[in-house]
Amino acid sequence: MLLVEGESRFSVGIKYLTQSTWSHAALYVGAALGDPLKRCVVEADVIEGIRAVGLDEFAGLHVRICRPVGLSPDEIRAVIGHAAQRLGQRYDLKNIIDLVRWLLPTPPVPTRWRRRLIALGSGDPTRAICSTLVAEAFQSVGYPILPSIERRDRQDPLCPGCVDEILHVRHHTLFVPRDFDVSPYFQVVKPTLEAGFDPRRVTWAQMQRQESFP
Repeated sequence: MLLVEGESRFSVGIKYLTQSTWSHAALYVGAALGDPLKRCVVEADVIEGIRAVGLDEFAGLHVRICRPVGLSPDEIRAVIGHAAQRLGQRYDLKNIIDLVRWLLPTPPVPTRWRRRLIALGSGDPTRAICSTLVAEAFQSVGYPILPSIERRDRQDPLCPGCVDEILHVRHHTLFVPRDFDVSPYFQVVKPTLEAGFDPRRVTWAQMQRQESFP
């Protein structure tokens, strides 16, 4: 998948609200949509809704590649299929409004209560935002992103002080692009390193020798 640092006013607002470099998330599907010559991503666009676009759409933008680890080929196809089924659906602007209320609650209330105070999203299954679309696709095969973690003391006399961690699925409408970056389950891929980076072959500009004066 791709994380994108957008340049529009809308993108700037998302980056400010989430305190992150990333304003957009898109799912790379390659040639899975039928055109073997076109490498595509599926994304939720504010104006055009959920659509498939070529990689050239992000040319010149700062992007990050995040790769899920451990998925089988069948699970990858299921993730792509889940996102592809949403093509043509609309963008959920109400979800953006609710995310603002989630991130900047007024009046301030404890985090555990915020979810009950707001009804996230439009409630319309034919609408989505970028991070919602991607999160829901991965959660459809049980892949974790940033689950909520509950810690319970283990009732075991042979292991005093031991704690069990119970993972709870977060609602897909609560995800923002930065969550995929900080998730411990997505590998950040740097193409320069993947291609076999050799620091000894870097071409540096020659620094001019400074003349010394008495």
